[in-house]
Amino acid sequence: GSLPKELIESELFGYAEGAFTGARRQGYKGKFEQANGGTLFLDEIGEVPPEMQVALLRVLQERTITPIGSSKEV
Repeated sequence: GSLPKELIESELFGYAEGAFTGARRQGYKGKFEQANGGTLFLDEIGEVPPEMQVALLRVLQERTITPIGSSKEV
């Protein structure tokens, strides 16, 4: 089965402190931020929900991300 949209979103984009119940106290740097300047291999993009595909396209075009629960672009 596929991963829930929320899990994909938090893993790729990261989240700010207190973004949701169970979030790490200091927040979390997502895979895009961790790979800054490097390569991130994404497989099976066609299998993720359409709204996540739109978010991924936005990252590729704008080269910025906004972690969950934050208003600051990274």
